Amino acid sequence: MSDPATLLRLIRTEGVGPQTFRRLRERFASPEEALDALPDLARQGGRRGGLRSPSLAEIRRELDRHAELGASLLFLGDADYPPLLALLPDAPPVIAVKGDIALLRRPVVAVVGARNASANGRRIAADIAGDLAAAGHPVVSGLARGIDAAAHAAALREGGTIAAIPGGLDVVYPPEHRDLQARIAEAGAVIAEAPPGTAPLARHFPKRNRIIAGLALGVVVIEAALRSGSLLTARYALDYGRELFAVPGSPLDARARGGNDLIRQGAGLVESAADILANLPLTPGAPFAGARQPALRPGFAEPAAAPPETSEVLDRARREIRKLLSASPVSVDELSRHCQFSTPVIVAVLAELELAGRLETLPGNRVCLLSEC
Repeated sequence: MSDPATLLRLIRTEGVGPQTFRRLRERFASPEEALDALPDLARQGGRRGGLRSPSLAEIRRELDRHAELGASLLFLGDADYPPLLALLPDAPPVIAVKGDIALLRRPVVAVVGARNASANGRRIAADIAGDLAAAGHPVVSGLARGIDAAAHAAALREGGTIAAIPGGLDVVYPPEHRDLQARIAEAGAVIAEAPPGTAPLARHFPKRNRIIAGLALGVVVIEAALRSGSLLTARYALDYGRELFAVPGSPLDARARGGNDLIRQGAGLVESAADILANLPLTPGAPFAGARQPALRPGFAEPAAAPPETSEVLDRARREIRKLLSASPVSVDELSRHCQFSTPVIVAVLAELELAGRLETLPGNRVCLLSEC
């Protein structure tokens, strides 16, 4: 079993995102071995400067802070790690949870929508979330104003709710939800991917949204403009093979246009929780229903993949894979079909490029060149 402090140090190292963590896990036998290899991997990817890796003292301070908050750290591969979230190709390598961890293993449904929600929208969200929770389906949302808050409050009263937040567990956003977040931590569960003290910056919200979609069998959208974070959550739901529902609204209300468009594209039309319960799958749909979950032990517990063949093969792979990459996202599967290299070789080159800061990994197991995208 890997030492949690060393594992967390690898996860918090600059350039080690969720996909790179998985690639390192597949290639190396231990987090210590991966940490030792990072500088050389980054150089091979074209990085000129060094990688910032926290000291063990910094990591122990983070562990102590989580203990002070009464939170548990769940690493990808832990028995208590949410099983649906573990199926994601970009599943968080570690999450901090304050509250009832058992909720994360139950059949969760996400309810999301507009921050500037109408009174009717909030009432519908409360009715649906409350009925779902009473039926044994904890409701996950993002603790935002409007629809999220209404859904959390109703589900909390009826059976359970999960709040995925964009900052650290000790940071409340928005500030007026301090009491709501505390009540959810007491009777539900609050989840954070970021370390304590992390402010909820704009770039953290898409990461939070993917966790909401990843935890759930289905996502319900109630009032969403055509350009909103709720539609990003809906897009993640489709990428992850989750069921998508939307509540219709008046065409005269801009807040209804996003949901109406989702229905037009095939999302299930919802008027009550009964519509969701009648169409909620037992397991996620394609493409991840048949995905293999990690071993039920903390990271690096499975045998490492065979190392990339020879330096000559790796050099040729670096040249050819870089030619295939561009600003336009491409799936890793598609990349594999266009080159003649083994999976370990492709994984190694992509990890080098991401550590070098030249590659971005997107939901749906897609990648693009960061310098151009």
